[in-house]
Amino acid sequence: MPIHRNGCKSNAIIKADTVPNRLGQDPDQTGATRLRCPLDEEKGQNYYGYKNHINIDKVTKLITAAACTVASIHDSQVLAAVLRDEVTGGKEVWADSCAYRSCEQEQSLKGSRHEGQIHERAYRNKPLTEAQALSNTEKSHVRARVEHVFGAMENDMGGIFLRSIGAARAKVGVSLMNLTYNLKRIETLIRLKVFGFDRIGAPVAQAIA
Repeated sequence: MPIHRNGCKSNAIIKADTVPNRLGQDPDQTGATRLRCPLDEEKGQNYYGYKNHINIDKVTKLITAAACTVASIHDSQVLAAVLRDEVTGGKEVWADSCAYRSCEQEQSLKGSRHEGQIHERAYRNKPLTEAQALSNTEKSHVRARVEHVFGAMENDMGGIFLRSIGAARAKVGVSLMNLTYNLKRIETLIRLKVFGFDRIGAPVAQAIA
């Protein structure tokens, strides 16, 4: 995302709980005009980018649900937004422990009739047991497939850098990136004859957040 810095005059306007005119002159750029940017609207708070939260099918590696948020939002807050119901998305949910593991999250998954396959976490003075470590290793074989999606975006699609400013533009850019990835992935699946492909999804879908 392009770096945006306000000048002294713009910061004074923002701190006064106002913003420069939408199509007015920028106090720090004499003679220039610009659109009001989200940094102004958020009263000068920097979020250092955006997050692309995705839910993929573990067999096809197609993105089945997604959400875009500012980087300050914790992943666990978005799980419900990308989690599909058990009928369309499968019962099992595979996810990283650092982002999604908590008692509240486990109860929420049970309430929605999902089976949590979230990694176990180690805590201070309470390391993982051998059985937990082995379980995490098995889960990693599945959960790692979501990283393949981001790897494809980075290596095959020119990277995941957004050349825009503002949440609205970022959401459009991220959505188009996800759509483009899916189109490329569908072409690959058809070409390799993985499925007859009469619908977007695997015969038995499993969710990976």
